[in-house]
Amino acid sequence: MMALVYEFVWRILHALLHLQRVLISWFRIRLWNWRLWKRAVAALLVPLALGFQNHKKLGTSAGKRGLRRVRWGADGKSLEKLPLHVGLLIVEEELHYTDIANLVVWCMAVGISYVSVYDNQGIFRRNNSRLMDEILKQQQDLLGLDSTKHPVEFLNNRNEKQDHQVLSCQPVVKALSPDDGRPSIVRAAQELCKAVEQKERRAKDIDVHMLDSLLRDSVHIPDPDLVLKFGPVESTLGFLPWHIRLSEFISLPSHTDVSYEDFFSALQRYSSCEQRQGK
Repeated sequence: MMALVYEFVWRILHALLHLQRVLISWFRIRLWNWRLWKRAVAALLVPLALGFQNHKKLGTSAGKRGLRRVRWGADGKSLEKLPLHVGLLIVEEELHYTDIANLVVWCMAVGISYVSVYDNQGIFRRNNSRLMDEILKQQQDLLGLDSTKHPVEFLNNRNEKQDHQVLSCQPVVKALSPDDGRPSIVRAAQELCKAVEQKERRAKDIDVHMLDSLLRDSVHIPDPDLVLKFGPVESTLGFLPWHIRLSEFISLPSHTDVSYEDFFSALQRYSSCEQRQGK
């Protein structure tokens, strides 16, 4: 009798042990499936969340650029007098292309049609392509404008017209060097002397107006209304000596890290100044 009891108890224990193993296996499978499900959901939702955040960042960035365009355009219209041509005269040893490109983009954003960039070593002139590439880059960074849809003219002395892209108002940008200064006056005088020697002109017909016309044709842009001089040197260092007779000069300490507020403050000073033009 006791043997039957022991066998019955043993079978009960064996059944319970088997049931425990089954339950443990079942829980492990459910837990594994739950983890897989969580990973699948995470793999689906995380990229969506990141994409939303990136889209939000891009939207915020685009919004800031749009606000800049509106603000800077309104700043230009608020001025009583806006220069047609601004010359950027750099009299510093260290040149920073990004800062110069910022100034050019700001000029165009407020509605200035012509911008010239000058240093007395002719570095910007020799590296004209690098300067123009930086202008296009800063145009995109600051304003978010598609450079393929907004044309501008980049002038150089080889062909004087080089179609490129920057802003919708189609401004003109030119890098100048000392060769555009006194040497250009000498070349114009030599051209007039040669014309007289070859009987193409009479000596008595040559006057200041004729020389002025020749020099204007050589530069292909209007005389600067405003020249922003950057650096401690109190000199124009050969910057277009013939063309700046009536230009207004405003000095700024440095072009390095110059801000839009510094730039616009200079425009406000120009707008409020009275130009007597020899009267």
